[in-house]
Amino acid sequence: MNPLESQLSYAFGDTIPATGSRLEVAPGVYWLRMGLPFALDHINLWLLQDGEGWTIVDCGIANDATRAAWEAVFTNELDGLPVKRVMVTHCHPDHVGLSDWLCTRWNAPMWMSTGDYGFARMMSGSLPGVDGTAMLPHFQRHGLTDEAMLEKLQGRKSYYPTLVPAVPASYHRLQDAQSVRIGEHDWRVITGFGHAPEHVSLYCDALQVLISGDMVLPRISTNVSVFAVEPEANPVQLYLDSLAKYRDLPEATLVLPSHGKPFRGLHTRIAQLNAHHEERLAEVVEACATPQSAADIVPVMFRRPLDAHQLTFAMGEALAHLHKLWFDGVLRRDTGSDGIIRFLRA
Repeated sequence: MNPLESQLSYAFGDTIPATGSRLEVAPGVYWLRMGLPFALDHINLWLLQDGEGWTIVDCGIANDATRAAWEAVFTNELDGLPVKRVMVTHCHPDHVGLSDWLCTRWNAPMWMSTGDYGFARMMSGSLPGVDGTAMLPHFQRHGLTDEAMLEKLQGRKSYYPTLVPAVPASYHRLQDAQSVRIGEHDWRVITGFGHAPEHVSLYCDALQVLISGDMVLPRISTNVSVFAVEPEANPVQLYLDSLAKYRDLPEATLVLPSHGKPFRGLHTRIAQLNAHHEERLAEVVEACATPQSAADIVPVMFRRPLDAHQLTFAMGEALAHLHKLWFDGVLRRDTGSDGIIRFLRA
């Protein structure tokens, strides 16, 4: 456990649910854990008792292993009751990937924010300009010139629809401050920005439980990236502003994150995340004493070898920190004769 983690309290220690099994973490709230074929090798999903049925929160990616895990849950963990609805925190493949399959399997509606529903529909359809074909020129403009890596990234242009082959054709809208009755409890919607277009977290005051999605994670910092579809974005600022929306929740809140283990210490973790971004921004400012592209900043922020999957997020995050400083007037931005955008202290 790293020093920052030691400041948090893991409510269930090292206990995790076996794939296809549930673990109760609060009255009527159950933890599921399913695998991912990435360095981040798992996602936490949630089952909420909902009267004579269940609400699922998040879906996993669309692959055979995740479908098999869900079938085990359906057989062994639903107490003979149906799934009544599927709620999705945001549009990333590990969260929305199997949404259409689950909704069809149970004839259940999907609940999601408009921003993330629209983005998921768009990306799963591989529309020109928003699919992976736009990624290469975007990263090349920001200094990625390694031919071998560019070739690997070229092979990922259909990455999203392979993990999210379909999204339900209709949905129920979730929006900020909305109260949703699930079983015996009311859950308040808290939207957040920077990581996804309109990320949804769910807070139940009666249980003092927060389903945080990817907005507050215990071990790692939430990815905040500038991607080709929104090349002038300022996601670091959006994310930091969104963290402030959790400050009114009790310190004793049990946080149920999408990755890592359930923990208490929400306010401590928010302070850690703010400090983390302050440190990264300071490193970037120091590096920009000379002109730096986003590709130049990647090894400043990520001091380890990166595969193609990790590099896409590292490039996006490096650019996000450069953009925050550019929007704040700390850096200026110029395009060189080689077509590469570089940033320099103003």
